[in-house]
Amino acid sequence: MTHARGAGTGPAGAEPGAASSGNGTNRTGGGVGTGAVEISAAGLPSWLTPVADAVARVRPEQLSRFLPPDGGGRQSAVLILFGDGDRGPELLLIERSRALRSHAGQSSFPGGALDPEDGDPDGDGPVRAALREAEEETGLDPSGVQVFGVLPRLYIPVSGFVVTPVVGWWRRPTPVGVVDPAETARVFRVPLADFIDPANRATLAHPSGFLGPAFLVEGALVWGFTAGLIDKIVQFAGWEQPWDHDRKVPLA
Repeated sequence: MTHARGAGTGPAGAEPGAASSGNGTNRTGGGVGTGAVEISAAGLPSWLTPVADAVARVRPEQLSRFLPPDGGGRQSAVLILFGDGDRGPELLLIERSRALRSHAGQSSFPGGALDPEDGDPDGDGPVRAALREAEEETGLDPSGVQVFGVLPRLYIPVSGFVVTPVVGWWRRPTPVGVVDPAETARVFRVPLADFIDPANRATLAHPSGFLGPAFLVEGALVWGFTAGLIDKIVQFAGWEQPWDHDRKVPLA
C-alpha cells in the first residue's frame, strides 16, 4: 500500500491564466474519512498497464521545465479518470462555465484547490481534493474510483497554482452530469482513441505566443495544462502516432 505524495514539477504546455503505485484494491471517495488514502494498481484492466507503469516511473523534468517555488503557490489537484465506455477506453472531462472569471469555457479534468478538510498537501490531501472536486463538479460517486497513481506536482506560473494530478480507474461508473451550471457547462467522456488519432491533433497558437499540444474532440478544443498532460500520457504509454506538429489552431 502506498499513500498520496507529491513531487515538485510543472505542467507541460501550461495554459496561460489558468508517483507512486502499490498493491491492494482501493475504493475511496465521498466517504473518504480521515484515514490514509490507499493507492493501488491491483486489478486494473490490461490496457491501463502502460499508464500505471508510466505514472510510477515518470520524472518531474519529463513533464515540464516549471518547478513549484519553495513555499509558494496555491495547492490544488485534478482527477485524471480513466473509464471503459460504450466506445472503449475513455477519459472524463468537464467544460468550465463561460461565466467564470478564470479559464472560462475551457475543457479540463475535474479538480480544484485543496480545502483545509482535505488534509496535508504533502500527504493524502491532493487525492481527497481531486475526488471531492470531481464529485462536486460531475456528481460521480467517488467510492467507485480506484486511485492507482499520483503524478509529480505541476506548476502553472501565470496563475500560481501547484497542481497534483491524481490518476484513477473508474471501477464502478455512476451517472455524471453538470451539478452547478455556474461553474460547469458540460461533463463529457472522450474515447482514448480520439486523443490518439492524428486527425484530432494540432498545435495551439495562443495570442501571447504560447504554442502547445491541442486536441479537437467531442466538439471541444482541449489545450493548455490539460492537453499537456494528455499528450504526455499518450506519449509515455506508448500510444502516440505520428501527427502533424505544423498544423496550427489559433485560439479564438
